[in-house]
This record gives sequence, C-alpha cells and structure tokens, in this order.
Amino acid sequence: MHLLAATPGAISDGSEPVDLGQTPDDVVVISAADTELAALSEARSEMADPPGLRLANMMHLTHPMSVDLHLDDCATKSGLVIARILGGAGYWKYGLTQYAARLHEAGVPFVALPGDDKPDPELRELSTVSAEDYDALWAYLVEGGPQNSTAFLSYAKAMLTGADKPAAASPLLRAGVYWPGAGIADLTAAQAEWTEGAPVIPIIFYRALVQGGGLNPINRLTRSLLRAGLNPLPIFVASLKDTVSSATLNSLFDAAPPDVILNCTAFAVGSPHDGDDSPANPLLVNDAPIFQVILSGASEASWDEGLHGLSARDIAMNVALPEVDGRVLSRAVSFKGEAFFDQATECPIATYQARGDRIDFVTQLTKGWANLRRTRAGDKKTALILANYPNKDGRLANGVGLDTPAGTVHVLNLLKDAGHAVTPPADSAALMHQIMAGPTNWLTDRADKNGGEFLPLNIYKQHYDALPWDLKEQITTRWGAPEDDPFILAKKLPPEAPDAATGTGFALSIHRFGNAVVGLQPARGYNIDPTDTYHSPDLVPPHNYLAFYFWLRHHWGADAIVHMGKHGSLEWLPGKAVALSETCWPEAILGPTPHIYPFIVNDPGEGTQAKRRASAVIIDHLTPPLTRAESYGPLRDLEALVDEYYEAAGVDPRRIGHLRKEILSLSDVTGLAKDAGFTGDQDTDLGKLDAYLCELKEAQIRDGLHIFGQSPEGPLARDLAIAIARVPRGDGSGCNASLLRALATDLDCGIDPLDCDLAAPAMRKPAALQGEGKWRTNGDTVERLEHLSQRLVDGGVEAPGPASGLVLQEIADTISTAIRDCGPHEGAGILRALDGKFVPPAPSGAPTRGRLDVLPTGRNFYSVDSRAVPTPTAWALGWKSANLLIEKHLQDHGDWPRTMLVTAWGTANMRTGGDDIAQALALMGVKPKWDSANRRVTGFEVLPQSVLGRPRVDVTLRISGFFRDAFPQLIALVDSAARAVQALDEPDDLNPAAARTRKGEDQTRVFGSKPGAYGAGLQALIDERIWAERSDFAEAYLEWGSYAYGSGAEGRRDRAAFEARLSQTEAIVQNQDNREHDVLDSDDYYQFEGGAAAAVSTLQGQDRPIYHNDHSRPERPVIRTLEDEIGRVVRSRVVNPKWIDGVKRHGYKGAFEIAATVDYLFAFAATTGAVRNHHFDLVEEAFLADDDTRDFIADANAPALKEIAQRLQEAIDRNLWQPKSNSARARIAGLLR
Repeated sequence: MHLLAATPGAISDGSEPVDLGQTPDDVVVISAADTELAALSEARSEMADPPGLRLANMMHLTHPMSVDLHLDDCATKSGLVIARILGGAGYWKYGLTQYAARLHEAGVPFVALPGDDKPDPELRELSTVSAEDYDALWAYLVEGGPQNSTAFLSYAKAMLTGADKPAAASPLLRAGVYWPGAGIADLTAAQAEWTEGAPVIPIIFYRALVQGGGLNPINRLTRSLLRAGLNPLPIFVASLKDTVSSATLNSLFDAAPPDVILNCTAFAVGSPHDGDDSPANPLLVNDAPIFQVILSGASEASWDEGLHGLSARDIAMNVALPEVDGRVLSRAVSFKGEAFFDQATECPIATYQARGDRIDFVTQLTKGWANLRRTRAGDKKTALILANYPNKDGRLANGVGLDTPAGTVHVLNLLKDAGHAVTPPADSAALMHQIMAGPTNWLTDRADKNGGEFLPLNIYKQHYDALPWDLKEQITTRWGAPEDDPFILAKKLPPEAPDAATGTGFALSIHRFGNAVVGLQPARGYNIDPTDTYHSPDLVPPHNYLAFYFWLRHHWGADAIVHMGKHGSLEWLPGKAVALSETCWPEAILGPTPHIYPFIVNDPGEGTQAKRRASAVIIDHLTPPLTRAESYGPLRDLEALVDEYYEAAGVDPRRIGHLRKEILSLSDVTGLAKDAGFTGDQDTDLGKLDAYLCELKEAQIRDGLHIFGQSPEGPLARDLAIAIARVPRGDGSGCNASLLRALATDLDCGIDPLDCDLAAPAMRKPAALQGEGKWRTNGDTVERLEHLSQRLVDGGVEAPGPASGLVLQEIADTISTAIRDCGPHEGAGILRALDGKFVPPAPSGAPTRGRLDVLPTGRNFYSVDSRAVPTPTAWALGWKSANLLIEKHLQDHGDWPRTMLVTAWGTANMRTGGDDIAQALALMGVKPKWDSANRRVTGFEVLPQSVLGRPRVDVTLRISGFFRDAFPQLIALVDSAARAVQALDEPDDLNPAAARTRKGEDQTRVFGSKPGAYGAGLQALIDERIWAERSDFAEAYLEWGSYAYGSGAEGRRDRAAFEARLSQTEAIVQNQDNREHDVLDSDDYYQFEGGAAAAVSTLQGQDRPIYHNDHSRPERPVIRTLEDEIGRVVRSRVVNPKWIDGVKRHGYKGAFEIAATVDYLFAFAATTGAVRNHHFDLVEEAFLADDDTRDFIADANAPALKEIAQRLQEAIDRNLWQPKSNSARARIAGLLR
C-alpha cells in the first residue's frame, strides 16, 4: 500500500516510556524546573487547607506514551492543569499539543505558562482560562519564593472553588548578592569575608535557586573559593537578558571588578544567528574570562556510571549555547538528587546535590586563570606543545594547514616583545634542529640523543601515586610498572649529586627557551606495542605520556599550556564525552592548568572537542592561502594539442587523424585516459579529456601554509580573497554575489561560470577578455574571468560594470581587510589568553564556503546550536546530493541503489549545519520538520512514494566519536526516521528496509565507536606496517565501529548487526564539504572510507563503489567515485609544481606535507585499491626524480625523504605499485641504503 500523504514522525530520545502512576486531584502542575516543584511541595506542606496537588516533572513526560498515560490516568480527571514550558512550545511539542486537545475535550481548564518572564502568545492561545487568571498564576511563579508559592496554590484552589483570591504576587528581588547562611545580602556582607587584594570571582546563578532552595552547590562553591584564597561573589539573576539583572551586575562589577567569572546560568545572551546584533552581555567586564559551571539536570549516578557525561538537553543549554558567548566549559559541579518522595503530591522531589571533587576542580581551574592574570609577564612560564603523529621524525610539529614550527617561533617572539623572559631560536629551522637533536617519539635511537628535559623516576612516582586508583590500575594493567616504560633511560650523574637523586627517569622532548618551553607531545602508545594495541579503541596512555605533563605542571610549574595547531591527542584520550570526572584521562593529565589552543578556523568539531574535554580557549587561525591549480607541464602540452585539434577540425582535416592519435596516445601513456574516464569512443574521449583538463585547471588548491600570527600578503592574499568571493555569500545578491558571476553578468558572457559545461564552445567572447591566446571553450572564458579577477583585485583596471563593482568594493572594504587583520588578531588573541583575559567568541566554518563571518581569526570560535541541525539550507543540499547520487549509481550500475553506508563526522556537520544527515534522510525519503520561530528540528515527515519516484535507500550511518558526543539528538533523529521507514507498508522493491524488518532482521542503522573512544582503527596498522592482508583493515574497522546507537542502545556492542549491514551494503558514501583541504590531506578519509571498503569487500567477496562527493558549492554538489577524486587531487594538487613550490617556502613543515601526502595515497591504495598505478609514478617523478624537490626535502627534513622512499618501497613490495621505470626502483633503493 502506498502512502498518499506525508506521514509525521516524532524523534525518540531513546528513553523508555515513564508511567508517573499519579491519581487525579484538584490541581496538576507540570514543570521542568525541579526547584519550582520543590518550592510548591514545600508551600503545600505549610498550608492549613491546601488544594489537592499533583506535581509532575516535564522531563518524565518526553515520551509520547508517557504523555498519553498521564492524560488518561490523571490529568483529564483532575480539576485544573498548569504547565510551565521553558524555551517555548517547541521544547514540548507533542505534550503541549496533546494536553491542550485532550483537556479541552474533557472540559478541564488548562494553563500553559512560559518558563520565564517573557510573554509567549502561542502558549497563551492554547490556554483556556481568563487573561486575569493566566497573568496572576504566571506572576506568582515568575516572582517565586515561599510567599508567592503559597499564593499560587491558594489562587489555583480559588479558581476551582470560587473562594476569594489572594493578593497579587509579591515582588522578589530580580537580582542581588547572596551569601551562604545570610540569604539575600549585599556586597558589604560578601566583602566582610574576603581576603584583601585577592582575585574577585563572581558566581552567577539563577534567582530560581533562591526561590526554590537549590543553593547547596552555590554554598559549597563559595566556601571552596574562600579556602583557596579567592574572593567569591555569589550573585543571583532572573536572566542575563533581564534589564534589572544586567543593571545589578553592572553596579556590582563596578564596585568589585572581577578577575574570573563563574557562570551557572544556561543558554546564551547572544545567538549563533544574531551576528553583530547580539544583545549586550553583562558578563563582558574587566576582560575577565568566563567559565561555564554546570548544574546538571541528570542524576549523579547516571553521570558517574556512563560515558556520555550529559544529556542532549544539558549539552544544548549548558554547553553549546554558552560557547556562543565565549564561555569556557569547566565541569558539572552538581546533579539532581531525589531528596524524598512526596506522598501528598505523588512526586519525587529533587534537589541539586554538589559533588565535592568537581567543586574542587573548578576552584583550582579558577585559581589557575586568576594567577595567570595576576602574574607579571616576566615571571610567567608558558609551554608550547607540538603534536607528532605518526611518531616519525619526519612528521614532527603536526598542525593541519599550519607551518607549526614557524608559527611557534613567531609566538615565542610575540612573548618576548610582550615582556616575557623568553629567548626564541633564530628561526624555525633552528627550532627543528634542536628538537630533532634531542629525544623524540621515535624509539629507535632515543638513547643516543642528547638534550631535552629529564624527570627522575622517583619524582614521577610521587605524582603517579596521587592519581585515582582506577587510573593507576588501567595503566599498570596495560603498560606495567613505570620501570617497564621503553622511554625510561639511565642517566649518569656527577659524584656531587645528592643521595636522593636518581639517574633513572624519563628523557622528555622538552626544550627550554627561557621562561618558555617547546615540547613534543608524547606518543599515545600505539607505537610501543602496535600488534597488541591497534585493536584497542580506548587505549590508555603510557607512563611517558603522563611523565611529560607531570614535568610541565608539577616539576617546572607551567602557568599555561598551549597546544599548537590541529590537533594533539590529549583531548581524545578515554573518558566521558563532556563534564569530565577525575578518572577521565584528559583531566588526570592536564589537570586545572590554563589551556590555550591555536586551531584552524574551518574545523569547529575537533576544536570543540578540546573546548569541551580540556577546557581549551581556542585562538582560531586562518586557513592556508588558496589559489587556482592552473595548468602545468604535460597537462599544458596536452591542452595545446587539444586546442590545435579542434582548430584543425575546421581548416586542416588532414591533421585531424594525426593529432587525434597523438592526443589519445599521450593520454594513455600518462594515465589521463583512465583518470578522465575514456570509453573507447574517440570523439567522446576527446570531449572528456577537454573537460577534464579544464576541471583540473580550475581546481582550488592550497598555496603553501598559514603561519600563525602572520597574514598572507601579495598574490597569496589576493588569490585567497578571490577564492572567498568566488562563491556567493549571505543572500548571494549585490556585494555578496559571486565575483565570477558578477563579471560574467557585466560582460554578457552568456554562461554561469560556476555551473557550466567547461568543454562546450564559447558562444560569446567579450572584448574585455580578449588577448590571452586561444579562446575556444567555456573553460577558456572562465580562465579569462579568473585572470581578470586578479587584475581587478590588484587594482590595475576598473570594474567592467555595476555588478562586479559592488563585489570588488566588498573585497576591498571587507574581505581583503579581514584577511589582512587575521595575523595581528591571532597574535593579539594568544597574548590576551596568556594574560588571563577573555577572548571574544566568533563563529567557525570554511571561509571559501560563504562563511566570511568567521574572519578575522584570532577569536575563540564556537560551533552550532545542535538542536537546529540539519538546517533548511543543509536539507536543500542533502536532497539535491541524494538525488544526484542515486542517479549516478543507476547510470553506472543499471539499478537503483537500495543499501548505502554513509559516514557522518561531527566536524563536517558542525561546519555545514548537517549536510550528511540531510543527505542520509533524503536517501531514506524522510524530511526534517522545523519550528518556524526558533529554527529547531522538531520531528520529521516520511515522504510518500509519489514524491520520491524511486525506491527508498536503506541507509546505515557510521558516525564518528565526536559526532556521538556532540549530536545525540541527531542519532535519535536518524534512528527514529529509519524505524519509521521500516514500519511502512510498502512493497519490498520500493522499501528494502521495511522488507528486512518484516524478515525479522535487526533494525539498528546507526553505528559508531565504543563509548569514550574515537576513530576508525586503521591508523596504527598503516603507520606501524603491521598488516598482511586487506582483511586486517576490515577487522580493525569492524572492531572499532561495531557499537550500536539509537533506541536506547547508547553504544551497545553488536558486531553481528554491523556485519549484517555491511554485508548488504551496495555503496559507500563520504562527503567533502569544502576545498580548503582534500582527500589526501588527512588520515580520517582513508580510515573511514578505506576501512568501510575493506570491510564490505571482505564480507561480500567483492568491491562496491565508493562515492566521494564534492559539497563545496552547496548549490551544485558533484558526485564522484573515490577513484576519480584521487586522480583529480593527484594531478591538480599533489604533483602540481605550483603546490610543491608553495610548500617549499615552509622548510621542514613543507617537506612534512609532502611525506604526509605520500602516506595517505599509500593508505588508500592499501585499503581501497582506488589508487591507479600511474598515480604512484607521478608522485615518484615529482618528489624523488625531480632533483630540486628531492634536494629540498633532504635539506629541510631528511627523515621525511627516507620515509617517502620507505613508503614507496612498501607499495612495491606489497604489489600496490609496479613502477614503469627501473630508474624509479633504483632511486628508491639508493635512498634506503
């Protein structure tokens, strides 16, 4: 049976229905505020003649069945029902709709009140009492306190009995000072308890805690700060947006300027959608950093026992939205505990119960930042930490898109100029020489190296013994005693050494530069025992990892730790996803040390991981400069031949055959025939080649790396500005239009330069674009427009018309200015953080995908409101991409795709607003539903077959670990949608998911990493060369990813279900949302795509297509196979002299980038077979056969040259590559001798 109308669906939160078991009574009050329920319970108990009362926590009425049960058993048989909804109707959509309808039907008065003091016409409209009664009840709850709570109940009773109604609500202070034991107080009362001259620490919390008696965590935090020698100032507020509260805060802050602010209120003053129109934030005062302290709505037991840390609701209200205001996440310091079960109201009454060790951590974190703020620059000790993975000497100072060594030296110079007692190295080459001369993570020759720092074993043990027992048990079980660590060295001591000194300890890659050190982050541990550890997604760090941070924190006394660039490993260590405990490894290792993290602006997800799991203050930095790939070498020669061929077709038919033969032969020899997808039809193939060469030429590639604190200049800045203006921004009109489109409009080119057939003949050739050689195709027109763009931005010529004039003015006034400001802002940002000052927040994203608002960099970026994902914009792209994907699969394989595996990463979905999830839903034939007022996702609709016009795709979602942590509600959305599709009564051939369900197969469709763990499991196999067969990658992928999510599973291991899904998978799907990076830039792509491909192939005995889709232009997604994408990237970027020359400007890190590219290419060959033989030939010719490039690598980063040769030799040994020339084999062998 076919559906003829859209079917609505509700998102399950994964919980089971709750039966409150309540009987009817006079008055029913439903609220999500435990403090309010506690206050009403207390008021009822003090009344001489109270109404019969039922209290219900709205959080127990989120499941539709829970709502229905309560309505049936209690609400519809009671006298009056009052619900208080915080956040608007969208927060309780099903419940509100059902209570309003069912109570109206039953004749029971219903009052739907806002959860704050802001009017909500929608709620008022749903209520069935008089305006007078509505306003009176609302006022009592808004004012709060014992007197108003009693009056509220008396008024409700009077509404039922007709008795006299009590007086109007008595105002309670909307904001003021509170002090433990004194209640509502004033500044003088607080100051009487202070230490003179100590840092002032305001604690901002909701007035509701005073109204409802939930002050235990505030009391304990206040006393803890006092014991630490700090001056706490507890202040209650109605809301940070409330004008009276803001005025109160301003007055108190004027009288007692804060050093650090602890904020316990939820939500944000600003909004991700407000931009510069955000309301004034009363906490932005005295440059004080603001820390978010969480009073969790969950029970302590659920937090303690689980790894999720917080509920989706808590993450949204207390983590994601506060990040918009620039608040730094600290810890959850209290949880809801059931104080007693109130028999009279048939409700468990919960109160906030503080957790002592979490209070202590927040206190020490606060003290650390206050000390950082108060310590004189010349006395501060700053640690700059460089990442290193794989753990090779050619890959030191990892930092995506960043010349990390040069940026580190620049930061050291900034510190020196700011008065820090720092002695920077001469340059980045000197820094890397010093690091490589000392011990690194490369185990082979550590004992032969000198330099670095040393932590004696006996000192290490003192700090180690202070760790929680559980952590010590984990590390000794996996790694043994400290003495067993392979990084332990015996050191000769002079005779005059004290008796207590020990010559045994850890040789650490830490180098002093005055009051700054530069350290190499230790290896996670997979390199120590790779064979036994690669299958452990939650591997605990080894002793030497702890020793490194113990030295920094305890032995040397770092005032701040700076991790330079995306990204290190600390924030990915095992533990809770958020709201960490003392037994979470990131906390145990970093402790409460102030943590600062320069991070690339286009990666909100992994930066957010550091913010949430390591309390990092992000200083975002610019992406590498982008430029056009253009043509080069053999591609340029071939392009000239193709032009000559088409010219001859009109004037010299005798040359056509010769040229055709020469072109096709050269294409075959160079491998272009395969990369361009030749079919054997010569005319068709020539057209394909023509289009392919144009596409390669127009590709966006990086031109070098970014240096933290320095803006690109000259052609680098110009080309980056053009890349940003290349696509529409904002509404896409006027100054926000695409520069290329505006030029095409002004010049009447007759094409859309962003979406045209590049090989098609150019129909119009404006005079302003003449004079650049042969002009035959649309691709030639686009190239001329690109060159004109460069001249226009350089200022050499006037705009050809009004459309381009507006865009060029925007480039001059805004885009170029923002780029120019990035370097200075980055330097200022890190200095602000190291001064213990507030770093302003900013959005994150890919600048070249229309996100100009992320510039200038140098700010503490935030991500997205997870409740609004996927956005309508993401849905539009996801729907378009899904349909194009289905069409390509049908065209290539002759049948509709019915089962697909889609990878969803947290970072990409933060950056795009949920493209991957939108695409997955579209494949299933499901559309999200949004609340029109607040843009949040409220549910979904299953689209009918009449709309789809094709079979539904049974989608399996493989989520990343960070996706699991950041988007629990999206897991619930996809899971609920998948189950709704499975429940449809549709034919098997149109709904394969329903067909499988009818056969009794498992319904789980969301799988990911083990709770508390991250990754796909292939990296150690590749890095340590410990695989024999492709099935080894399949085993790792299955081992790491076989954890089921959705419908209450929360990470249940279910390998059989995951294998069953992969056994049925017909295609693997990975999306890439921007061109600021590519498929050969990161191990994540080969781990997820390659792991999935290996697993599917191993389980099915055959390879399935892998689609690597280009979503960089949202209005024009492009569907490609992985094989095609790799070929495109190899030719446009990897072996392009323009890219190679760009990285050569960066010395050691440039050679690092070359070696990394070879690694990733090899990994794809090993896991997918998608790397063609000639791709390896091209790489060897570009990097080793070319004397200049080989010599550059040898001089700048000699270990990288050896690593490249080793990897290419491994490709030969494993039959992944058969070099076309013996000279290549000889060169590689020579480098390895």
